[in-house]
Amino acid sequence: MLRAPAPAPAMAPGVPWKSPSPVLAVLLFSSLVLSPARAIVVYTDREVHGAVGSQVTLHCSFWSSEWVSDDISFTWRYQPEGGRDAISIFHYAKGQPYIDEVGAFKERIQWVGDPRWKDGSIVIHNLDYSDNGTFTCDVKNPPDIVGKTSQVTLYVFEKVPTRYGVVLGAVIGGVLGVVLLLLLLFYLVRYCWLRRQAALQRRLSAMEKGKLHKSAKDSSKRGRQTPVLYAMLDHSRSTKAASEKKSKGLGDSRKDKK
Repeated sequence: MLRAPAPAPAMAPGVPWKSPSPVLAVLLFSSLVLSPARAIVVYTDREVHGAVGSQVTLHCSFWSSEWVSDDISFTWRYQPEGGRDAISIFHYAKGQPYIDEVGAFKERIQWVGDPRWKDGSIVIHNLDYSDNGTFTCDVKNPPDIVGKTSQVTLYVFEKVPTRYGVVLGAVIGGVLGVVLLLLLLFYLVRYCWLRRQAALQRRLSAMEKGKLHKSAKDSSKRGRQTPVLYAMLDHSRSTKAASEKKSKGLGDSRKDKK
């Protein structure tokens, strides 16, 4: 038997009805509608190359607005080249790695990541052509569990080809090395030349100081010799005058005697 809904409580007469506070309404609306969504961001390489029989590292890192949780988890999935479905090959949760025991990678995957450093990388050993495909890394860091996965494509070759970017980088590096070497030689030669010029300048300054000192000595010596010469000249002149006077007096006396 259906019961009729209870009637709404009647308001007491004389009591005015109050509408909800506008500030409270705005806060409720912002918390329900406008609250920013927390999305975790995962990063991997776009592609990696490996040779048959070698190993390759599939790097995976993430950014999260939350601290690294104890419930953090990493999941790697593999989609073969030309395939439609992706299969789980690795899972990390509760601090323990779990490798798929059925798939083709069951004995060839090694966990090398560290959640403390936001690293969820794995290594695949003994590569084969059948490993070509796309690997997807998914990270959950509760309560930050919403986000987009990241994918890396693996290409396995008989011999890893040298990529154009590597060659270009090597060429640019070589050119920069040559330029730096030439600059180093230029500054070394310039330094030696400036040092030699400074040494010559000091030597010339020393020579000029020696010449000035010598000229000062010569001038002082000549200044001391000049009075002596004048004295010698005066003495010779006086001696000559006295001898002339004496000879004249003798002549006069002889005349008187006659």
